[in-house]
Amino acid sequence: MLSVALRTLRTRRVTFAGSFVALTLGVALLAVMGLVLASSQDAPERRPERFAAAPVVVRGQDTLRVPTPRGERTRPLAQPRAVPAATLGALRRLGTVVEDRSFPVRAGGGPGDLVGHPWSTAAFAPYGLSAGRAPRAADEVVVTGGWAVPGQRVRTDRGTVRVVGTVPDLGFEHAVFYTDARAARLCPRSVQSVVDADAAAVRDAVSGSGARVLTGNDRRYADADPGRDVEAVTALNALFGTAGGVTAFVSVFVVASTFAFAVAQRRREFGLLRTAGATPGQLSRMVLAESLLVGALASAAGCALGGYAAPWLAATVVDGGLAPVWFTVGDHTWPYHAAFWTGLLVALAGAAAASWRAGRTGPAQALREASVDTGAMTWGRRLVGAGLLLTAVVTLCVTLAGDPGDLLHRKTYVSRPMLLITATALLTPVLLRPPTRLLARVLGRLPGAAGMLVGENAAAGVRRTAAVAGPVLVTVALTGSLLGAPATLDRAEAQEARERTAAAFVVTAPGGTGFGARTLERLRGIPGTEVSPTAASEVFALEDGPALIRSEARAADPGALAATTRLPLVAGKVTDLDDGSIVVNEEWERHSVGQSVRVWLGNGAGRTLRIAAVMATGTGGNGVYVTPANAPHAPVDRVDVALTDGADAGAVNAALREAVQPDGGRVLTRDEWLAALRPSNDRTTRLGFLVVLGIALLYTAVSLVNTMVMATSDRARELAVLRLAGATRRQVLRLVAAESLVVVAIGAFLGLAVAVLNLAGMGCALALLSVSAPVEVPWAAAGAATAACAVFGVAASAVPAWSALRGGAAALAGLRE
Repeated sequence: MLSVALRTLRTRRVTFAGSFVALTLGVALLAVMGLVLASSQDAPERRPERFAAAPVVVRGQDTLRVPTPRGERTRPLAQPRAVPAATLGALRRLGTVVEDRSFPVRAGGGPGDLVGHPWSTAAFAPYGLSAGRAPRAADEVVVTGGWAVPGQRVRTDRGTVRVVGTVPDLGFEHAVFYTDARAARLCPRSVQSVVDADAAAVRDAVSGSGARVLTGNDRRYADADPGRDVEAVTALNALFGTAGGVTAFVSVFVVASTFAFAVAQRRREFGLLRTAGATPGQLSRMVLAESLLVGALASAAGCALGGYAAPWLAATVVDGGLAPVWFTVGDHTWPYHAAFWTGLLVALAGAAAASWRAGRTGPAQALREASVDTGAMTWGRRLVGAGLLLTAVVTLCVTLAGDPGDLLHRKTYVSRPMLLITATALLTPVLLRPPTRLLARVLGRLPGAAGMLVGENAAAGVRRTAAVAGPVLVTVALTGSLLGAPATLDRAEAQEARERTAAAFVVTAPGGTGFGARTLERLRGIPGTEVSPTAASEVFALEDGPALIRSEARAADPGALAATTRLPLVAGKVTDLDDGSIVVNEEWERHSVGQSVRVWLGNGAGRTLRIAAVMATGTGGNGVYVTPANAPHAPVDRVDVALTDGADAGAVNAALREAVQPDGGRVLTRDEWLAALRPSNDRTTRLGFLVVLGIALLYTAVSLVNTMVMATSDRARELAVLRLAGATRRQVLRLVAAESLVVVAIGAFLGLAVAVLNLAGMGCALALLSVSAPVEVPWAAAGAATAACAVFGVAASAVPAWSALRGGAAALAGLRE
């Protein structure tokens, strides 16, 4: 049968070309995603930057370490402790000690990420003067780069300064250097120092203080944001992991369905072979041999194409700012193996069930002229589809009953819809029958024969209809689920923020800074206001056994907080908060008012606090509240301002702006604050979803073109009969286009139903978490995806039909297979 298989490949070029293209594209995408995912696993080892020339760096405790019965648990601290004074004294006896300080600076005409340092630390980068001299007075500075020149006066949020020197830009920061004394006044707290002494002696001196001694390449941990490469790798893994997972799902579905349809439409050919004496085993082996040959060639072509496309994708994400400049595609081989064997396995699996059916084809099939599909849905496919559907429903119910908040996580709302979409796709031939039959009856009542023919053709050709509607279903369902879930969550978070904000104005400090004591005094002195300063901090607690869980915290005065914020309390009172208590949410393992919990503060200090009040879990952003005493060194970065009775909002607004002007603070009305606070997906997440949906739409286009071209090639005689019955060429083309639109509409309807069911699950989870926000269905995006599918479907059906009709109706009617 191998020779028959080779001749079949040559004579049915259109059918196998469609399968080859679908599989090649699938393997290429799998190879690309595998290559970039493998390349994003590890970041290159970063070298020290600011302290590349420093002998030894001593850094205060910046890691929380909590012993548990299952071993020590660690977490990085957002507020590292300062090096103890006694330790600094011991270090000074060993050698020269230079205390480092870093603080943000806002300068007119300067870069937006300026950071201030003492001039004595410039030598450790090392920075060397390119012009001018070192600063000597409090109002003198040295800057990096060419944005200012010696002699120029610059107005900053730290006062007006005069540039007396410049140093080259080393590429990792935009710095402004003050005298050591001025830097100490601007930033009194120092968390790290450079010591010019023997490293072993330094370690002996700091032993027991909790400080870290950094030498060699470990000095990079004293730089700003030393974990940015790890964070970049994590973001890339999430992006390409999501895209790769959906790529695998969509490609397997489309390729398998394409191969199955290609085999199913050849039942008359198999009947002829059976009449000629072919056994069922020979037919099965022939189909598997065809699939093996096409699969091997297409998988090899896909790997080659993926090898060329992966570097282009890597360069694109780097140029778009979504990956660090060091990111490139490495020399990994396992993605090629995974893509090749996956493609070959999918090709064989897609043809396996169809080959078994081909072997069961009876000789009488060769004599059948009816095109009505029977047995389009096997019992195996019914059982698998029903099992997956039941699993999706049970999983959703169990999650809602156990931990509804799990449905709000990105990994969950990206992966969970796949189960329901897969089940629906498998059951497509069954699910199509009711809407198709209903549509056929409706169209049959329209004037003329066109409506009746459109409806009956869609209802009779179940395999063709399912092969076209399936990819449309997947595309629309993915569009609705992947875009609707974050939109629903964003809307819920916005609703939560609206309900809890009672302040008329919100004053915020520049990024990375806080308001000083004088500014807070000026704000409190504005008549007609109730002022609530809060500071961002963090709290750690042991939950679920040995897990050390971090919670975002806000430090606030209880009385002022109650006047400016409506916390979603389910138990207790905000005013009961004091230095010995804490306000938690229901997500905590222990969340009963009056209970005591062991926590670790943002500086690593351990405390046992009483629960004063409990908030609803909500979307997960409620965090905890403590008093300023339990958030040491946390700068006040936000001030909520409520108006008292009779206060003039305009006058208060002007007074607030004047009060925070020296610190560069920003005053927002309640509506402006809520608009600025409105959640939105980061660029990486948006790009990930666009890649996913682009893949789905691309595959839908390939599948529609393949299916329509293959189906039209088998409908040549049918089109000829319509022409001989009196239909014009234009009428036949309109009929074919209308059939495509009907099938696309049915697939879009089913896909939208799946998306709504997925989003309904998230809506139930939000209701159980006490969040009153409606489900957000992305109608515009779903409509655009449907329109794109309709364009592909109409073009893929009309063009081959037009080409077939050019030969004349009589010639077409005389065609033989």
